[in-house]
Amino acid sequence: MSIQLIGAGVGRTGTHALKLAIEELLGGTCHHMYEVIMNPDEQPVWQAAMLGEEPEWPTFLADYCAIVDFPGAALWRELADAFPDAPVLLSTRASAQEWWESADGTIFELTRRMAGEEPPPLAVTMLERRFSANWSDRDAAIAAYDAHNAAVRATIPAERLYEYQPGDGWGPLCAALGVPKPDTAFPRTNTREEFRERIGIEPGQDT
Repeated sequence: MSIQLIGAGVGRTGTHALKLAIEELLGGTCHHMYEVIMNPDEQPVWQAAMLGEEPEWPTFLADYCAIVDFPGAALWRELADAFPDAPVLLSTRASAQEWWESADGTIFELTRRMAGEEPPPLAVTMLERRFSANWSDRDAAIAAYDAHNAAVRATIPAERLYEYQPGDGWGPLCAALGVPKPDTAFPRTNTREEFRERIGIEPGQDT
């Protein structure tokens, strides 16, 4: 198996729904942060990659048909080079502010709870090294998000780049993969409320 699509969109841009949709279309496993959580042996490899020590990507990701979400999105350049025939899908939100509100109340809140651990968790290393040293600050995070998206658009050739926002449905994904649209509904999952419930934040609780 080889990577057939590279997701360059950062977390909280509909990436879990994309994972499920890709798996339905391709019949394989799409890599997502979920896989890193479920497979702890992957974590040192990703940690090293964030510091510039890349694995042999085709071997490391041999069990996956595609990759979306962090940590892969933080290494989109390296993955695009490693899999030159794979299209790149940039997932974004309708606005940077909308993305920030979702990210701050979910993945950033979880990361803040882990900050200070030794050794630093993968999420901390990834955000500080590959996103922004001030990732927990609204303005810095939004600037990093905008810069990330701009870099993808400026680097990936137009014929290889596809864009997606939550609510777009099957169209952009099927165009990227060159497959017909299925008759089933596009997945909807991992809402902000669902994520916060999983990490123990009660509705209305300040973060």
